[in-house]
Amino acid sequence: MEQLQSELSLVLGEPLSRLECISEQPYASLYSLYDGKGHAMPVVAKYFNVRGMAAQEAFKISMLARDSAVRLPAVYGLVISQQPPQHEVLLIERMGGIPVEAPPGTPAHWLKLQDQIVDALLGWHRLESHGLVGTVDSTQENHWPAWYAQKVEVLWATLGFLRPRVLSMEDNRVLYRSRENLGNLLADFNDPCVLIHGNLSLRSMHKAARSDDLLGMIDPGIILWAPREYELFRLSEPGLDESLLYHYLSRAPVAEGFVARRWLYLMWDQIDRLINGGQFDHARFRAAAQALLPWLC
Repeated sequence: MEQLQSELSLVLGEPLSRLECISEQPYASLYSLYDGKGHAMPVVAKYFNVRGMAAQEAFKISMLARDSAVRLPAVYGLVISQQPPQHEVLLIERMGGIPVEAPPGTPAHWLKLQDQIVDALLGWHRLESHGLVGTVDSTQENHWPAWYAQKVEVLWATLGFLRPRVLSMEDNRVLYRSRENLGNLLADFNDPCVLIHGNLSLRSMHKAARSDDLLGMIDPGIILWAPREYELFRLSEPGLDESLLYHYLSRAPVAEGFVARRWLYLMWDQIDRLINGGQFDHARFRAAAQALLPWLC
């Protein structure tokens, strides 16, 4: 942290009093910056521990902003550090407002905000990939079931090599059964791949503190083209998350198989986070595994 603070002070031309981590993904961490007097600066820094990821993020933001009904942060610059551990930093506009996870002022405000969020998402979800699927740096012509099966195979093979102690025998058994049942779980899939945010959560959306109006979206993921259901599975927590999910589905339904696939996606997403970023929410993994069991042979 001290090294990053020193590097950013040099790049920005003024001393920083502190950094505050406000978001973490498997590949990156997002920091608020504070000047020498302790005031928040109009720029945030996204720290990447994998080479090339910062440029991919900048491209993803530009893709989303080009066809967006909602604001996305401007990208100010890219810093490539040669100091160990090797890393890159993207300097991004600090968005105003507060995260949507903050309780809404009134039920009417929440209903209005949900409409605004769904409108923004549908603006992206109407843009078809014309046969492409995958991440910013590795799109391919493929069908989603085949692409996702490839992803699961890579994660499964990596687990076999790493053998992380956080996974119990029962955890591995559920992962194996889900892998064996991918064909059945994806049997009714029929959605095209579209442009997605890729890291959709209430924390990645900002609203006005008083009116609860949607102000913008931040912190997108690396997936560029995927079906709509792969955007929505992250809205899995009871409360505001599921309320927003059902509001979206009331306006733009997906296949019935999503009832099971949401838990499949969530379970393997935790494995992705474990392998690529060392982050693992075992309680969330187990909840998804238990919810998926009725659909496994």
